[in-house]
Amino acid sequence: MTILGLDTSGPACSAALTRDGQLVQEIVLNTALTHSETLMPAIERVMEGANASVSDLDAIAVVAGPGSFTGVRIGVCAGRALAHAGNKPVCRINSLEALAAGAPNARGIVCPILDARRMQVYSAAFHVDAEGKITRILPDDARKLTDFLNELPHDEELYFTGDGVSVHESAIREIVGSRARFAPVHARILRASSACFLAEGKKDEWAKYDSLTPIYLRAPQAERERNEKLTRQKV
Repeated sequence: MTILGLDTSGPACSAALTRDGQLVQEIVLNTALTHSETLMPAIERVMEGANASVSDLDAIAVVAGPGSFTGVRIGVCAGRALAHAGNKPVCRINSLEALAAGAPNARGIVCPILDARRMQVYSAAFHVDAEGKITRILPDDARKLTDFLNELPHDEELYFTGDGVSVHESAIREIVGSRARFAPVHARILRASSACFLAEGKKDEWAKYDSLTPIYLRAPQAERERNEKLTRQKV
């Protein structure tokens, strides 16, 4: 089984190719360039390095959010285009689940958080057992960090990962205390290989290219600002 994975949902742009459960090629770029500039060259380099073409793929795994609205759209559009051109199925991957799956040495309650700005985080919580099986215990949501932390179990160790950790680590330590553990800095970035490995276990969710849609937890900023303006005008 050969799977191409794509992720542009966060600060880093990533492309990976796995074959029969093994990582063959992966590129992770965390630069000042936009994902629209880096994604296609990254895909080309991964495919070339793996000596593969689109016709060799069994599926394309795309991280569809939550995350950056612009970044998510870039990844989804690229995934749809490749799948359409090659007549390949797509697998829509949740960024928070992929972060939990890729967290090194994470066991117990794993809490991926992404910085959503406006004093919020995109967050969820999963239980990861000794064999790496993931079970969701809290749904995705865009919420205040304190609200999220208050929803978590109060008597268990909590493992935090994702780009939101760097922004909120001190607040988490203050509220959670010694129960908080954190992924190493280099491991807080979502990698496309995690999407590939998740897609292998989600074959029943593979679908036609036009089924691939973004995962948004709130309206885009422009829409929110427009609605706020309309509300003020009505007052």
